[in-house]
Amino acid sequence: MFNREKVSNIYSKFVQSFENALNTVVYGEKPSTLSKLSELSLKGVANYIKECKPKNVIVMTGAGTSTSAGIPDFRSSTGVYSCLQEYNLPHPQAIFDISYFESHPEPFFRFAKTLFPKNVKPTPAHYFVKLLEKKGILKRWYTQNIDALEFLAGMPEEKVVTAHGSHLTSTCRSCGKKYDRKWMTEKIFDPNTLVPHCDTESCRGVVKPDIIFFGEALPRRFMTCSFEDFPKCDLLIIMGTSLVVQPFAALVHEVADDVPRLLINLEDVGGDSPAGASSTGLCYARKDNMRDVFWKGTCDEGVKALAELLDWELELQEMIAEGEVKFTTAPPNV
Repeated sequence: MFNREKVSNIYSKFVQSFENALNTVVYGEKPSTLSKLSELSLKGVANYIKECKPKNVIVMTGAGTSTSAGIPDFRSSTGVYSCLQEYNLPHPQAIFDISYFESHPEPFFRFAKTLFPKNVKPTPAHYFVKLLEKKGILKRWYTQNIDALEFLAGMPEEKVVTAHGSHLTSTCRSCGKKYDRKWMTEKIFDPNTLVPHCDTESCRGVVKPDIIFFGEALPRRFMTCSFEDFPKCDLLIIMGTSLVVQPFAALVHEVADDVPRLLINLEDVGGDSPAGASSTGLCYARKDNMRDVFWKGTCDEGVKALAELLDWELELQEMIAEGEVKFTTAPPNV
């Protein structure tokens, strides 16, 4: 349905961005932004949380938050796209292409054993986001991951937006019948099952995990929640993502110009060049940066360092320990 107010807001933001860029190029002017951070460091972010008490923190995560759980990322030298030679694909991304899947589902399900390993557990990074929720300051968790570890960490479903879907559920491509994760996991690891098929005898269609393939529309919830959430955001934390896949990567631009943004990652991604004339990405490398912080390292190391600065270290350790006990006595069936 056409929403005049939303379209008007988008147009207003576009006009403002264009005017700012024009002033920068023509007059050398930059829009003034008063920094809310005492310093452009992890300590500055911690001080902001303690002193300014943000209530609408948004977290954006990618594959880097799950690698310590044994789930591969996609674009590193040992990631998913580097390990597909044996499947004789026309190109690496074909394994997640819906058109290719429709005619050749076998490669995906062979590879699914690697993509969806059994008995995985949430990482410290997952538990840190859960800690934000426990403290009542998490607005929403936007994730590119399809592993559903957010939910295993205890996150309520309404707090999570799975931008690329997840394998929490699966759907028959023919009749639409739904299946849970346990059913799909059993099929994937059954040596006698090459491709999971619907158990309705009159159907027997291919059952596909509810992850978003290339060529499929993003979940409606991604659009509705992002329109609602990002204008309210007062702290953006980005972890373990290359920030190259759209439209997920573009969300970093949807917060207000003075909202602090923290990137925890092994590589400096999504940033402007130091000498850039206008800001189109994260600004941590720019001399006129007033709000962006880049902390280089693993997601687990980053959240532990931030928790220590916040005096939350003991709480985080307790959550991790409780999870270890929980999943040791009753391993997750994923």
